Amino acid sequence: MWKLKVGEGDNPWLRSLNNHVGRQVWEFDSNIGSEEDLAEIEKFREEFRNNRFETKHSSDLLMRYQFSKENPSGTILPQVQVIDIGDVTEDNVATTLKRALSFYSTLQAHDGHWAGDYGGPMFLMPGLVIAFLALIGYKITFLFISWLEIMLDNGRKPDLAISRE
Repeated sequence: MWKLKVGEGDNPWLRSLNNHVGRQVWEFDSNIGSEEDLAEIEKFREEFRNNRFETKHSSDLLMRYQFSKENPSGTILPQVQVIDIGDVTEDNVATTLKRALSFYSTLQAHDGHWAGDYGGPMFLMPGLVIAFLALIGYKITFLFISWLEIMLDNGRKPDLAISRE
């Protein structure tokens, strides 16, 4: 069975300045894995084979399965269904955030990074954070806040413009 090893550098030919943090190596060991594990992995292979023309990446099913066994999440919180804007409450938002953090904590490697071939929303997040922080550092911040207020107020005269008068 294939196993993902993270942050290991046992090879004398490998050198690292950060103790191999974030390094990912897949190793095959025919002696590990129970019958249930092998059956589950065979289901992953079948799913990839059936969807390989629609979904080009592997979805990291093998890695996610391995990490879910190594980092099991505690209680699984119920999914919050929002039908109307009035359904958005502080409790619903807190439950959804806890659910998301629980999910991402099971995917986190022991050295702190999120391994895998596609980060999904985590792939886009650094760029969004950096772009927003760059706006804060410049004088464009006031214009950005005004623009954001106009968008959020659906074209009405924003509170910021009223306060300037």
